[in-house]
Amino acid sequence: MKKIWMLFAMGGLFLISCSDDDFSGNEIPDPDPIVFTAGTADFSNYVALGNSITAGYSDNALFIEGQTNSYPNMLAGNFELVGGGAFNIPFMADNLGGATLGGQPILGNRLILDFSTGSPTPTAVSGTGTTEISNVLGGAFNNMGVPGAKSYHLVAEGYGNVAGVALGQANPYYARFASSPNATIIEDAAAQNPTFFSLWIGNNDVLGFAASGGSGVDQTGNPDATTYGGSDITDPTLFAGVYSGLLQTLTANGADGVVVNLPDVSALPYFTTVPYNPLDPSNPDFGPQIPLLNTIFGALNQIYTAIGATERIVVFSETEASPVVIIDEDLANLSATIAGALLADLPTFEAFIAQFGLPPQAAPLVANLLGATYGQARQATAEDLIVLTSSTVIGTVNTDVLQNLVNQGLSAQLAGQFSVEGVSLPLEDKWVLTPEEQQAVETATTAYNQTIAALATQYDLALVDVNTYQNVISTQGAPLSDGSIVTDTFATGGGFSLDGVHPAPRGSALLANAIIEAINAKYGSNLPGVNPLDYKGLYIN
Repeated sequence: MKKIWMLFAMGGLFLISCSDDDFSGNEIPDPDPIVFTAGTADFSNYVALGNSITAGYSDNALFIEGQTNSYPNMLAGNFELVGGGAFNIPFMADNLGGATLGGQPILGNRLILDFSTGSPTPTAVSGTGTTEISNVLGGAFNNMGVPGAKSYHLVAEGYGNVAGVALGQANPYYARFASSPNATIIEDAAAQNPTFFSLWIGNNDVLGFAASGGSGVDQTGNPDATTYGGSDITDPTLFAGVYSGLLQTLTANGADGVVVNLPDVSALPYFTTVPYNPLDPSNPDFGPQIPLLNTIFGALNQIYTAIGATERIVVFSETEASPVVIIDEDLANLSATIAGALLADLPTFEAFIAQFGLPPQAAPLVANLLGATYGQARQATAEDLIVLTSSTVIGTVNTDVLQNLVNQGLSAQLAGQFSVEGVSLPLEDKWVLTPEEQQAVETATTAYNQTIAALATQYDLALVDVNTYQNVISTQGAPLSDGSIVTDTFATGGGFSLDGVHPAPRGSALLANAIIEAINAKYGSNLPGVNPLDYKGLYIN
Protein backbone atom coordinates (compact mmCIF):
# COMPACT_ATOMS: atom_id res chain seq x y z
CA MET A 1 0.00 0.00 0.00
CA LYS A 2 2.89 2.36 0.82
CA LYS A 3 4.32 1.86 -2.69
CA ILE A 4 1.01 2.75 -4.29
CA TRP A 5 0.83 6.05 -2.41
CA MET A 6 4.41 6.73 -3.41
CA LEU A 7 3.50 6.27 -7.05
CA PHE A 8 0.58 8.68 -6.74
CA ALA A 9 2.74 11.22 -5.00
CA MET A 10 5.49 11.00 -7.55
CA GLY A 11 3.01 11.14 -10.38
CA GLY A 12 1.56 14.29 -8.93
CA LEU A 13 4.96 15.88 -8.71
CA PHE A 14 5.71 14.84 -12.26
CA LEU A 15 2.57 16.41 -13.62
CA ILE A 16 3.14 19.60 -11.73
CA SER A 17 6.65 19.91 -13.05
CA CYS A 18 5.75 19.33 -16.68
CA SER A 19 5.55 22.30 -19.04
CA ASP A 20 2.87 22.85 -21.68
CA ASP A 21 5.32 21.55 -24.26
CA ASP A 22 5.26 18.15 -22.63
CA PHE A 23 1.58 17.49 -23.49
CA SER A 24 0.75 15.18 -26.32
CA GLY A 25 -2.03 17.37 -27.70
CA ASN A 26 -4.92 15.27 -26.35
CA GLU A 27 -5.88 17.79 -23.66
CA ILE A 28 -9.39 19.36 -23.79
CA PRO A 29 -9.15 23.00 -24.81
CA ASP A 30 -11.27 25.72 -23.19
CA PRO A 31 -14.53 26.18 -25.11
CA ASP A 32 -14.76 29.20 -27.33
CA PRO A 33 -16.75 31.99 -25.65
CA ILE A 34 -20.30 32.39 -26.92
CA VAL A 35 -20.78 35.49 -28.99
CA PHE A 36 -24.26 36.88 -28.57
CA THR A 37 -25.81 38.71 -31.49
CA ALA A 38 -28.88 40.90 -31.92
CA GLY A 39 -29.77 39.47 -35.30
CA THR A 40 -31.75 42.02 -37.28
CA ALA A 41 -33.10 43.79 -34.19
CA ASP A 42 -31.76 46.93 -32.53
CA PHE A 43 -32.06 46.67 -28.75
CA SER A 44 -30.20 49.88 -27.95
CA ASN A 45 -33.32 51.64 -26.60
CA TYR A 46 -35.91 49.23 -25.24
CA VAL A 47 -39.29 50.42 -23.93
CA ALA A 48 -41.87 48.11 -22.32
CA LEU A 49 -45.59 48.91 -22.32
CA GLY A 50 -48.25 47.06 -20.41
CA ASN A 51 -50.04 46.81 -17.11
CA SER A 52 -49.21 45.35 -13.70
CA ILE A 53 -47.30 42.27 -14.90
CA THR A 54 -45.05 44.50 -17.00
CA ALA A 55 -44.54 46.89 -14.07
CA GLY A 56 -43.43 44.05 -11.77
CA TYR A 57 -46.53 43.99 -9.56
CA SER A 58 -46.48 40.99 -7.26
CA ASP A 59 -48.16 39.86 -4.02
CA ASN A 60 -50.90 42.44 -4.52
CA ALA A 61 -48.56 45.44 -4.62
CA LEU A 62 -45.82 47.24 -6.53
CA PHE A 63 -42.50 47.45 -4.70
CA ILE A 64 -38.80 47.79 -5.49
CA GLU A 65 -37.83 44.12 -5.45
CA GLY A 66 -40.83 43.16 -7.59
CA GLN A 67 -39.97 45.91 -10.09
CA THR A 68 -36.38 44.71 -10.20
CA ASN A 69 -37.60 41.16 -10.89
CA SER A 70 -40.04 42.20 -13.63
CA TYR A 71 -39.78 40.38 -16.93
CA PRO A 72 -38.90 43.62 -18.85
CA ASN A 73 -35.92 44.18 -16.55
CA MET A 74 -34.82 40.60 -17.21
CA LEU A 75 -35.17 41.22 -20.96
CA ALA A 76 -33.16 44.43 -20.65
CA GLY A 77 -30.37 42.45 -18.94
CA ASN A 78 -30.22 40.15 -21.96
CA PHE A 79 -30.36 43.08 -24.37
CA GLU A 80 -27.26 44.56 -22.69
CA LEU A 81 -25.31 41.60 -24.08
CA VAL A 82 -25.98 42.84 -27.62
CA GLY A 83 -25.78 46.61 -27.26
CA GLY A 84 -28.85 47.34 -25.15
CA GLY A 85 -28.77 50.58 -23.21
CA ALA A 86 -29.93 51.65 -19.77
CA PHE A 87 -33.37 50.53 -18.60
CA ASN A 88 -34.91 53.11 -16.31
CA ILE A 89 -37.68 52.07 -13.93
CA PRO A 90 -40.03 54.36 -11.96
CA PHE A 91 -39.20 52.66 -8.67
CA MET A 92 -41.47 52.84 -5.67
CA ALA A 93 -39.86 54.28 -2.55
CA ASP A 94 -39.59 51.01 -0.61
CA ASN A 95 -40.36 47.30 -0.49
CA LEU A 96 -43.66 47.69 1.34
CA GLY A 97 -45.75 48.60 -1.69
CA GLY A 98 -48.15 50.96 0.07
CA ALA A 99 -48.50 54.57 -1.02
CA THR A 100 -50.05 57.80 0.13
CA LEU A 101 -51.71 60.77 -1.56
CA GLY A 102 -51.31 63.98 0.36
CA GLY A 103 -50.13 61.90 3.29
CA GLN A 104 -53.27 59.71 3.32
CA PRO A 105 -52.79 55.98 2.55
CA ILE A 106 -54.47 54.96 -0.72
CA LEU A 107 -52.55 51.79 -1.65
CA GLY A 108 -52.04 48.76 0.59
CA ASN A 109 -48.84 46.91 1.37
CA ARG A 110 -47.72 43.69 -0.28
CA LEU A 111 -48.78 40.30 1.03
CA ILE A 112 -46.64 37.86 2.97
CA LEU A 113 -47.44 34.47 4.49
CA ASP A 114 -48.37 34.78 8.15
CA PHE A 115 -47.60 31.58 10.06
CA SER A 116 -48.74 32.86 13.46
CA THR A 117 -52.14 31.19 13.24
CA GLY A 118 -50.66 27.77 12.50
CA SER A 119 -52.05 27.81 8.97
CA PRO A 120 -50.11 30.01 6.51
CA THR A 121 -52.33 32.96 5.64
CA PRO A 122 -51.62 35.77 3.15
CA THR A 123 -51.42 38.94 5.21
CA ALA A 124 -50.36 42.48 4.39
CA VAL A 125 -46.87 43.22 5.66
CA SER A 126 -46.80 45.75 8.48
CA GLY A 127 -45.48 49.26 8.15
CA THR A 128 -46.36 52.47 6.36
CA GLY A 129 -45.33 52.86 2.75
CA THR A 130 -43.18 55.89 2.00
CA THR A 131 -44.22 56.33 -1.62
CA GLU A 132 -46.10 59.62 -2.00
CA ILE A 133 -48.02 59.77 -5.28
CA SER A 134 -47.81 63.55 -5.60
CA ASN A 135 -44.01 63.39 -5.62
CA VAL A 136 -43.84 63.14 -9.40
CA LEU A 137 -40.65 61.58 -10.76
CA GLY A 138 -38.74 63.39 -13.47
CA GLY A 139 -37.16 61.90 -16.57
CA ALA A 140 -38.08 59.25 -19.10
CA PHE A 141 -38.71 55.66 -18.06
CA ASN A 142 -38.21 52.53 -20.12
CA ASN A 143 -40.66 50.47 -18.08
CA MET A 144 -44.03 52.01 -18.92
CA GLY A 145 -46.03 49.24 -17.26
CA VAL A 146 -48.93 50.69 -15.27
CA PRO A 147 -50.84 48.48 -12.80
CA GLY A 148 -54.56 48.55 -13.46
CA ALA A 149 -54.30 49.86 -17.02
CA LYS A 150 -56.67 48.55 -19.67
CA SER A 151 -55.95 48.81 -23.38
CA TYR A 152 -57.75 52.12 -23.86
CA HIS A 153 -56.05 53.66 -20.83
CA LEU A 154 -52.79 53.74 -22.78
CA VAL A 155 -54.29 56.42 -25.05
CA ALA A 156 -56.32 58.28 -22.40
CA GLU A 157 -55.32 61.89 -21.66
CA GLY A 158 -55.21 62.74 -17.97
CA TYR A 159 -54.71 59.13 -16.91
CA GLY A 160 -51.58 60.31 -15.09
CA ASN A 161 -53.00 63.52 -13.61
CA VAL A 162 -52.30 63.62 -9.86
CA ALA A 163 -55.33 65.85 -9.36
CA GLY A 164 -57.56 63.14 -10.77
CA VAL A 165 -56.34 60.30 -8.56
CA ALA A 166 -58.54 61.09 -5.57
CA LEU A 167 -61.55 61.39 -7.89
CA GLY A 168 -60.93 58.01 -9.47
CA GLN A 169 -60.21 59.67 -12.80
CA ALA A 170 -56.49 58.92 -12.94
CA ASN A 171 -54.11 56.08 -12.13
CA PRO A 172 -51.89 56.61 -9.05
CA TYR A 173 -49.02 54.58 -10.50
CA TYR A 174 -48.87 56.49 -13.78
CA ALA A 175 -49.39 59.81 -11.96
CA ARG A 176 -46.00 59.24 -10.31
CA PHE A 177 -44.10 59.42 -13.59
CA ALA A 178 -46.31 60.91 -16.32
CA SER A 179 -44.45 63.65 -18.19
CA SER A 180 -47.39 66.02 -17.74
CA PRO A 181 -50.94 65.93 -16.31
CA ASN A 182 -52.46 65.48 -19.79
CA ALA A 183 -49.87 63.08 -21.17
CA THR A 184 -50.82 59.60 -22.38
CA ILE A 185 -48.83 56.46 -21.76
CA ILE A 186 -48.30 55.84 -25.46
CA GLU A 187 -47.12 59.42 -25.98
CA ASP A 188 -44.56 59.13 -23.20
CA ALA A 189 -43.37 55.82 -24.62
CA ALA A 190 -43.10 57.08 -28.20
CA ALA A 191 -41.29 60.25 -27.08
CA GLN A 192 -38.33 58.06 -26.17
CA ASN A 193 -38.04 56.93 -29.80
CA PRO A 194 -37.56 53.26 -28.88
CA THR A 195 -35.61 51.00 -31.21
CA PHE A 196 -37.33 47.97 -29.69
CA PHE A 197 -40.51 47.58 -27.65
CA SER A 198 -42.63 44.98 -25.90
CA LEU A 199 -46.40 45.32 -25.61
CA TRP A 200 -48.48 43.20 -23.28
CA ILE A 201 -51.86 44.81 -22.73
CA GLY A 202 -55.44 43.56 -22.53
CA ASN A 203 -55.43 41.32 -19.46
CA ASN A 204 -57.34 43.88 -17.43
CA ASP A 205 -59.92 44.29 -20.20
CA VAL A 206 -61.36 40.96 -19.01
CA LEU A 207 -59.69 40.42 -15.62
CA GLY A 208 -61.70 43.12 -13.87
CA PHE A 209 -64.90 41.38 -14.87
CA ALA A 210 -63.62 37.94 -13.91
CA ALA A 211 -62.05 38.97 -10.60
CA SER A 212 -65.31 40.63 -9.54
CA GLY A 213 -67.17 37.38 -10.12
CA GLY A 214 -68.73 38.75 -13.27
CA SER A 215 -70.43 41.60 -11.42
CA GLY A 216 -69.50 44.03 -14.20
CA VAL A 217 -71.04 44.37 -17.65
CA ASP A 218 -69.99 42.70 -20.87
CA GLN A 219 -69.70 45.80 -23.07
CA THR A 220 -69.35 43.87 -26.33
CA GLY A 221 -71.10 45.99 -28.94
CA ASN A 222 -70.49 49.24 -27.07
CA PRO A 223 -67.26 50.94 -28.24
CA ASP A 224 -67.69 53.99 -25.95
CA ALA A 225 -65.20 53.46 -23.12
CA THR A 226 -66.44 56.57 -21.31
CA THR A 227 -69.56 54.62 -20.35
CA TYR A 228 -67.65 51.65 -18.88
CA GLY A 229 -67.37 50.66 -15.25
CA GLY A 230 -64.14 49.39 -13.75
CA SER A 231 -65.26 45.74 -13.87
CA ASP A 232 -66.62 45.72 -17.42
CA ILE A 233 -65.41 43.68 -20.39
CA THR A 234 -64.00 45.87 -23.16
CA ASP A 235 -65.72 45.74 -26.52
CA PRO A 236 -63.47 43.71 -28.88
CA THR A 237 -63.91 46.27 -31.66
CA LEU A 238 -62.70 49.05 -29.37
CA PHE A 239 -59.79 46.86 -28.29
CA ALA A 240 -58.80 46.20 -31.91
CA GLY A 241 -58.84 49.88 -32.79
CA VAL A 242 -56.77 50.87 -29.77
CA TYR A 243 -54.26 48.06 -30.25
CA SER A 244 -53.76 48.88 -33.90
CA GLY A 245 -53.17 52.52 -33.01
CA LEU A 246 -50.60 51.57 -30.39
CA LEU A 247 -48.59 49.51 -32.85
CA GLN A 248 -48.85 52.17 -35.53
CA THR A 249 -47.32 54.68 -33.11
CA LEU A 250 -44.62 52.37 -31.79
CA THR A 251 -43.43 51.27 -35.23
CA ALA A 252 -43.63 54.70 -36.88
CA ASN A 253 -39.87 55.19 -36.73
CA GLY A 254 -39.00 51.63 -37.71
CA ALA A 255 -38.82 50.01 -34.28
CA ASP A 256 -39.02 46.24 -33.97
CA GLY A 257 -40.87 44.64 -31.13
CA VAL A 258 -42.62 41.75 -29.49
CA VAL A 259 -46.28 41.48 -28.54
CA VAL A 260 -47.77 39.08 -26.01
CA ASN A 261 -51.26 37.67 -26.23
CA LEU A 262 -53.58 37.04 -23.29
CA PRO A 263 -53.96 33.97 -21.10
CA ASP A 264 -57.25 32.47 -20.03
CA VAL A 265 -57.52 34.53 -16.85
CA SER A 266 -60.04 32.10 -15.37
CA ALA A 267 -57.22 29.51 -15.22
CA LEU A 268 -55.17 31.63 -12.81
CA PRO A 269 -54.78 30.48 -9.18
CA TYR A 270 -57.08 33.34 -8.17
CA PHE A 271 -59.91 31.26 -9.61
CA THR A 272 -58.70 27.70 -9.04
CA THR A 273 -57.49 27.66 -5.43
CA VAL A 274 -60.72 27.78 -3.43
CA PRO A 275 -62.77 24.62 -4.08
CA TYR A 276 -66.46 24.79 -4.87
CA ASN A 277 -67.08 22.38 -1.97
CA PRO A 278 -65.09 23.64 1.04
CA LEU A 279 -67.73 22.92 3.70
CA ASP A 280 -66.24 20.12 5.80
CA PRO A 281 -68.66 18.27 8.12
CA SER A 282 -65.79 17.72 10.58
CA ASN A 283 -65.65 21.46 11.15
CA PRO A 284 -67.20 22.00 14.60
CA ASP A 285 -68.75 25.27 13.47
CA PHE A 286 -70.49 23.63 10.51
CA GLY A 287 -71.02 19.93 11.11
CA PRO A 288 -73.44 20.18 14.07
CA GLN A 289 -75.60 22.63 12.09
CA ILE A 290 -76.15 20.31 9.13
CA PRO A 291 -79.39 18.68 10.34
CA LEU A 292 -80.99 22.06 11.04
CA LEU A 293 -79.75 23.46 7.71
CA ASN A 294 -81.17 20.48 5.82
CA THR A 295 -84.50 21.02 7.58
CA ILE A 296 -84.63 24.65 6.48
CA PHE A 297 -83.58 23.93 2.91
CA GLY A 298 -85.89 20.91 2.87
CA ALA A 299 -88.88 23.24 2.85
CA LEU A 300 -87.42 25.09 -0.12
CA ASN A 301 -86.41 21.90 -1.91
CA GLN A 302 -90.04 20.76 -1.94
CA ILE A 303 -90.93 23.93 -3.82
CA TYR A 304 -88.02 23.53 -6.27
CA THR A 305 -89.11 19.95 -6.96
CA ALA A 306 -92.74 20.93 -7.45
CA ILE A 307 -91.90 23.59 -10.06
CA GLY A 308 -89.21 21.54 -11.83
CA ALA A 309 -86.25 23.61 -10.62
CA THR A 310 -84.32 20.70 -9.14
CA GLU A 311 -80.96 22.27 -10.07
CA ARG A 312 -81.57 24.63 -7.13
CA ILE A 313 -81.93 21.92 -4.49
CA VAL A 314 -79.58 22.41 -1.53
CA VAL A 315 -78.45 19.44 0.59
CA PHE A 316 -75.47 19.35 2.95
CA SER A 317 -73.66 16.05 3.46
CA GLU A 318 -72.79 14.77 6.92
CA THR A 319 -70.03 12.51 5.56
CA GLU A 320 -68.19 14.51 2.90
CA ALA A 321 -67.42 18.09 1.90
CA SER A 322 -70.39 20.06 0.59
CA PRO A 323 -70.57 22.85 -1.99
CA VAL A 324 -71.22 26.41 -0.90
CA VAL A 325 -74.56 28.07 -1.61
CA ILE A 326 -74.31 30.87 -4.16
CA ILE A 327 -76.37 33.50 -5.96
CA ASP A 328 -76.61 32.80 -9.69
CA GLU A 329 -77.88 35.91 -11.46
CA ASP A 330 -78.56 33.92 -14.62
CA LEU A 331 -81.32 32.04 -12.81
CA ALA A 332 -84.89 33.30 -12.93
CA ASN A 333 -85.81 35.12 -9.73
CA LEU A 334 -88.24 32.92 -7.82
CA SER A 335 -88.57 35.16 -4.76
CA ALA A 336 -92.31 35.70 -5.18
CA THR A 337 -92.86 32.05 -6.10
CA ILE A 338 -91.09 30.83 -2.95
CA ALA A 339 -92.91 33.22 -0.64
CA GLY A 340 -96.27 32.41 -2.22
CA ALA A 341 -95.75 28.65 -2.01
CA LEU A 342 -94.73 28.82 1.65
CA LEU A 343 -97.80 30.86 2.57
CA ALA A 344 -100.14 28.75 0.46
CA ASP A 345 -100.13 26.11 3.20
CA LEU A 346 -100.15 28.52 6.11
CA PRO A 347 -100.76 26.02 8.97
CA THR A 348 -97.83 23.90 7.87
CA PHE A 349 -95.56 26.93 7.48
CA GLU A 350 -96.59 28.34 10.85
CA ALA A 351 -95.68 25.01 12.42
CA PHE A 352 -92.37 25.10 10.54
CA ILE A 353 -91.33 28.51 11.90
CA ALA A 354 -92.52 27.63 15.40
CA GLN A 355 -89.47 25.36 15.80
CA PHE A 356 -87.35 28.51 15.60
CA GLY A 357 -89.36 30.18 18.34
CA LEU A 358 -91.29 32.41 15.94
CA PRO A 359 -94.98 33.20 16.44
CA PRO A 360 -97.60 32.51 13.71
CA GLN A 361 -97.87 36.21 12.84
CA ALA A 362 -94.22 36.14 11.72
CA ALA A 363 -95.09 33.81 8.83
CA PRO A 364 -95.42 36.50 6.11
CA LEU A 365 -92.18 38.14 7.21
CA VAL A 366 -90.21 34.89 7.19
CA ALA A 367 -91.73 33.71 3.90
CA ASN A 368 -90.71 36.93 2.19
CA LEU A 369 -87.24 36.80 3.75
CA LEU A 370 -86.72 33.25 2.49
CA GLY A 371 -87.98 34.22 -0.94
CA ALA A 372 -85.69 37.26 -1.13
CA THR A 373 -82.66 35.31 0.13
CA TYR A 374 -83.01 32.20 -2.02
CA GLY A 375 -84.83 33.48 -5.11
CA GLN A 376 -81.71 32.99 -7.26
CA ALA A 377 -79.79 30.57 -5.06
CA ARG A 378 -78.28 27.15 -5.73
CA GLN A 379 -75.34 25.10 -4.58
CA ALA A 380 -72.12 25.53 -6.48
CA THR A 381 -70.90 22.87 -8.88
CA ALA A 382 -67.45 21.90 -10.16
CA GLU A 383 -68.08 24.21 -13.12
CA ASP A 384 -68.24 27.29 -10.88
CA LEU A 385 -65.05 29.18 -10.00
CA ILE A 386 -64.87 30.55 -6.46
CA VAL A 387 -62.51 33.54 -6.30
CA LEU A 388 -59.50 33.48 -4.00
CA THR A 389 -60.64 36.34 -1.76
CA SER A 390 -63.81 34.45 -0.83
CA SER A 391 -61.67 32.30 1.46
CA THR A 392 -61.80 35.08 4.05
CA VAL A 393 -65.60 35.23 3.83
CA ILE A 394 -66.96 31.68 3.53
CA GLY A 395 -68.32 30.48 6.84
CA THR A 396 -68.28 33.89 8.49
CA VAL A 397 -71.33 35.83 9.71
CA ASN A 398 -72.32 38.78 7.56
CA THR A 399 -72.90 41.35 10.27
CA ASP A 400 -74.79 43.73 7.97
CA VAL A 401 -77.30 41.02 7.07
CA LEU A 402 -77.53 39.95 10.70
CA GLN A 403 -78.37 43.47 11.83
CA ASN A 404 -80.95 43.86 9.06
CA LEU A 405 -82.70 40.67 10.18
CA VAL A 406 -82.64 41.81 13.79
CA ASN A 407 -84.18 45.10 12.73
CA GLN A 408 -87.01 43.13 11.12
CA GLY A 409 -87.81 41.30 14.32
CA LEU A 410 -85.62 38.17 14.42
CA SER A 411 -83.60 37.38 17.50
CA ALA A 412 -79.85 37.92 17.26
CA GLN A 413 -79.24 34.18 17.52
CA LEU A 414 -81.69 33.29 14.76
CA ALA A 415 -80.51 36.18 12.59
CA GLY A 416 -76.95 34.89 12.98
CA GLN A 417 -77.97 31.42 11.84
CA PHE A 418 -79.38 32.89 8.63
CA SER A 419 -76.33 35.10 7.97
CA VAL A 420 -73.49 32.61 7.48
CA GLU A 421 -71.77 33.29 4.14
CA GLY A 422 -71.95 30.43 1.67
CA VAL A 423 -74.03 28.32 4.04
CA SER A 424 -77.33 29.88 5.09
CA LEU A 425 -76.56 33.11 3.22
CA PRO A 426 -75.76 32.58 -0.47
CA LEU A 427 -72.43 34.00 -1.63
CA GLU A 428 -72.90 37.18 -3.62
CA ASP A 429 -72.19 37.21 -7.34
CA LYS A 430 -68.83 38.96 -6.75
CA TRP A 431 -67.41 35.83 -5.11
CA VAL A 432 -68.27 33.38 -7.91
CA LEU A 433 -67.58 33.19 -11.64
CA THR A 434 -70.36 31.06 -13.08
CA PRO A 435 -70.09 29.09 -16.37
CA GLU A 436 -72.05 31.78 -18.22
CA GLU A 437 -69.68 34.46 -16.95
CA GLN A 438 -66.68 32.32 -17.81
CA GLN A 439 -67.98 32.05 -21.35
CA ALA A 440 -68.14 35.84 -21.65
CA VAL A 441 -64.51 36.06 -20.53
CA GLU A 442 -63.43 33.34 -22.95
CA THR A 443 -65.25 34.89 -25.89
CA ALA A 444 -63.65 38.29 -25.31
CA THR A 445 -60.19 36.81 -24.75
CA THR A 446 -60.42 34.83 -27.97
CA ALA A 447 -61.41 37.96 -29.89
CA TYR A 448 -58.55 39.98 -28.38
CA ASN A 449 -56.02 37.27 -29.19
CA GLN A 450 -57.20 37.04 -32.77
CA THR A 451 -56.62 40.79 -33.07
CA ILE A 452 -53.15 40.57 -31.50
CA ALA A 453 -52.10 37.72 -33.81
CA ALA A 454 -53.37 39.49 -36.93
CA LEU A 455 -51.66 42.77 -36.02
CA ALA A 456 -48.42 41.01 -35.13
CA THR A 457 -48.40 39.65 -38.67
CA GLN A 458 -49.40 42.98 -40.18
CA TYR A 459 -46.61 44.86 -38.38
CA ASP A 460 -44.10 41.99 -38.73
CA LEU A 461 -43.52 41.60 -34.99
CA ALA A 462 -42.59 38.69 -32.75
CA LEU A 463 -45.59 37.10 -31.04
CA VAL A 464 -45.60 35.26 -27.70
CA ASP A 465 -48.43 32.81 -27.14
CA VAL A 466 -48.71 33.14 -23.38
CA ASN A 467 -52.19 31.61 -23.58
CA THR A 468 -50.61 28.26 -24.46
CA TYR A 469 -47.81 28.85 -21.94
CA GLN A 470 -50.36 29.32 -19.13
CA ASN A 471 -52.10 26.12 -20.12
CA VAL A 472 -48.81 24.21 -19.87
CA ILE A 473 -48.08 25.65 -16.43
CA SER A 474 -51.58 24.70 -15.29
CA THR A 475 -51.59 21.15 -16.63
CA GLN A 476 -47.95 20.01 -16.71
CA GLY A 477 -45.76 22.53 -14.97
CA ALA A 478 -42.36 23.77 -16.14
CA PRO A 479 -39.41 21.50 -15.25
CA LEU A 480 -36.19 23.23 -14.18
CA SER A 481 -32.58 22.07 -14.35
CA ASP A 482 -32.48 21.01 -10.70
CA GLY A 483 -35.39 18.62 -11.20
CA SER A 484 -38.01 20.87 -9.61
CA ILE A 485 -41.20 21.82 -11.43
CA VAL A 486 -42.83 25.24 -11.44
CA THR A 487 -46.62 25.00 -11.24
CA ASP A 488 -49.56 27.29 -10.63
CA THR A 489 -50.31 25.82 -7.19
CA PHE A 490 -51.10 28.71 -4.89
CA ALA A 491 -48.24 29.80 -2.60
CA THR A 492 -46.08 26.70 -3.19
CA GLY A 493 -45.93 26.20 -6.97
CA GLY A 494 -43.31 28.90 -7.64
CA GLY A 495 -45.16 30.34 -10.61
CA PHE A 496 -47.47 32.84 -8.96
CA SER A 497 -47.37 35.31 -6.12
CA LEU A 498 -49.77 35.46 -3.18
CA ASP A 499 -52.39 37.49 -5.03
CA GLY A 500 -53.05 34.51 -7.30
CA VAL A 501 -52.82 36.62 -10.46
CA HIS A 502 -49.33 38.04 -10.85
CA PRO A 503 -46.17 35.97 -11.27
CA ALA A 504 -43.62 35.29 -8.57
CA PRO A 505 -40.05 36.20 -9.58
CA ARG A 506 -39.46 32.65 -10.84
CA GLY A 507 -42.66 32.86 -12.86
CA SER A 508 -41.47 36.16 -14.33
CA ALA A 509 -38.23 34.44 -15.35
CA LEU A 510 -40.17 31.79 -17.23
CA LEU A 511 -42.19 34.49 -18.96
CA ALA A 512 -39.00 36.35 -19.88
CA ASN A 513 -37.59 33.18 -21.43
CA ALA A 514 -40.76 32.61 -23.44
CA ILE A 515 -40.49 36.16 -24.76
CA ILE A 516 -36.76 35.80 -25.53
CA GLU A 517 -37.44 32.58 -27.40
CA ALA A 518 -39.97 34.38 -29.61
CA ILE A 519 -37.55 37.26 -30.18
CA ASN A 520 -34.72 34.93 -31.15
CA ALA A 521 -36.95 33.08 -33.58
CA LYS A 522 -38.23 36.26 -35.21
CA TYR A 523 -35.08 38.39 -35.42
CA GLY A 524 -32.30 35.80 -35.61
CA SER A 525 -30.75 36.83 -32.28
CA ASN A 526 -29.28 34.30 -29.86
CA LEU A 527 -30.08 35.87 -26.50
CA PRO A 528 -29.42 33.35 -23.70
CA GLY A 529 -32.42 33.96 -21.47
CA VAL A 530 -32.29 33.81 -17.69
CA ASN A 531 -32.01 30.99 -15.16
CA PRO A 532 -35.32 30.71 -13.25
CA LEU A 533 -33.44 29.16 -10.33
CA ASP A 534 -31.73 32.52 -9.80
CA TYR A 535 -35.12 33.92 -8.76
CA LYS A 536 -37.41 33.22 -5.82
CA GLY A 537 -40.52 31.15 -6.12
CA LEU A 538 -42.09 33.27 -3.38
CA TYR A 539 -41.19 36.31 -1.31
CA ILE A 540 -41.29 35.00 2.25
CA ASN A 541 -40.79 38.20 4.23
